[in-house]
Amino acid sequence: MKKPSISVFFPCYNDVHTIGGLVEKALAILPTLTDKFEVIVIDDGSSDGSQKLLRDLAKKYPNVFRPIFHRTNRGYGGALRDGFKSARYDLIFYTDGDAQYHLEEDLPKLAEKQIETGADVVNGYKKDRGDNLIRTFLGNGYAFFSRLLFRIPIRDTDCDFRLIRKIVMNNITLESKDASILPEMIKKLEMAGAKFVEVPVNHYEREYGKSSYTAFGLLKEKLIGDIKLFLKMRKLIKK
Repeated sequence: MKKPSISVFFPCYNDVHTIGGLVEKALAILPTLTDKFEVIVIDDGSSDGSQKLLRDLAKKYPNVFRPIFHRTNRGYGGALRDGFKSARYDLIFYTDGDAQYHLEEDLPKLAEKQIETGADVVNGYKKDRGDNLIRTFLGNGYAFFSRLLFRIPIRDTDCDFRLIRKIVMNNITLESKDASILPEMIKKLEMAGAKFVEVPVNHYEREYGKSSYTAFGLLKEKLIGDIKLFLKMRKLIKK
């Protein structure tokens, strides 16, 4: 059976210590999963040396890797929208550039599950969070809130470790500029008839740096963004 082609992309914002390793790991893993692949990084206005590193990688791997640069920071939603727009192949996988998920452990599991089930979306869910106690508590609370508000068909909206058929992404339009793009994407995919399956994945502490958000700052952005999104989508959600 012909293996589906795969596009992998990483949103990146000041991830100079981790993004290069993610690109290299992806390029090592993908030939074991498919015969046709590409890796993309959406650099969202980094100022820490990430852009030079990515340009060097593009010279090293000109046929399979390409970076896309934003002159200014467009937010998480802007980076994801560009990633999905730029991906060319049958399946699209993405995860964050801070390397809190390990590709070598769990990306093959998602690919195998997709082939096994034919699912449109293979969504990871964190077996355990590698964050501190406060982030873990707030993150779990947000996941419950988001599922309840949008009636989302998966347990971990916030797990950015997912494999999606490009054809179903072509059927939806994403608008959010911030983290509310995640429930927007999942809900719109569900309403478009996408089939979901879930796979447990590992989640680790950050090895370098720290989040650009405080735990409460991120929660505030997510809650405000989700409520605004719900008010915009509520007629569609209630159908």
